[in-house]
Amino acid sequence: LLPSTPDAHVIFIPQRSLFFVPFPALRGANGQYLIERHTIRMAPSNQVLALTRQQRQKLGTQSLMTKGTNALIVGNPTPLPAGWKTLPHAEQEAITIAKQFGIEPILGSQAVKPLIKQKMPEARLIHIAAHGQFDDQRGLGSLLVFAGGDPDQSFLTADELLDMKLQAELVVLSACQSGLGKLTGDGVIGLSRSLISAGTPSVLVSLWSVPDDSTNLLMTEFYQQLQKTPDKAQALRQAMLMMKDQNPIEWAAFTLIGEAE
Repeated sequence: LLPSTPDAHVIFIPQRSLFFVPFPALRGANGQYLIERHTIRMAPSNQVLALTRQQRQKLGTQSLMTKGTNALIVGNPTPLPAGWKTLPHAEQEAITIAKQFGIEPILGSQAVKPLIKQKMPEARLIHIAAHGQFDDQRGLGSLLVFAGGDPDQSFLTADELLDMKLQAELVVLSACQSGLGKLTGDGVIGLSRSLISAGTPSVLVSLWSVPDDSTNLLMTEFYQQLQKTPDKAQALRQAMLMMKDQNPIEWAAFTLIGEAE
């Protein structure tokens, strides 16, 4: 029943623990990864898929990958609360991606929570390369870590994102475990669900702690592919194919939730 052309989309609507399966890295009987044969994206439910389609239609058809796009690119917030390490490759990732939009990224000590919260509602594309942490008990306690020594001032939670009104066509959380949260019968409650509820039709998140150097490579290639095609799922597929000879731990964590175009 699967499509014969790799450009056709396969949309997974998982149940319970299947939300944590890296579908691109599953192998068929011939040893090929699923991402080699199909373009993949996910949705928590048919209802959420209908919602993200409506949200995408509201945003219009202007090309995302243009110099005039209002993009918010954040990388390697520092200093961090105790116990968190800096991410130098995340900083390089942000610098490289920002060049494609002709803008300056927000890096290091500039990447404070109040500034990010102020800029997020205005941005059409949001890319955050930073630390993330999921909360499998409360879900909405899942968070992103920004600059500053005080956790109360540095942590941006899914609960806070839920209350925002966003107009971003795409939010990329290039952060560890940003796709995880509290598992319920209605899917995963965490950062991705909050972003969709806040108005974002396409969210790209990770399922595990990803090495920041390989994430840098994958994300750089993803945006280069987006220059060639408006199809976000196809751009992610091509980026994964570029890295498929490496261990899937390096590239298979990321999943696109919602709309592709």
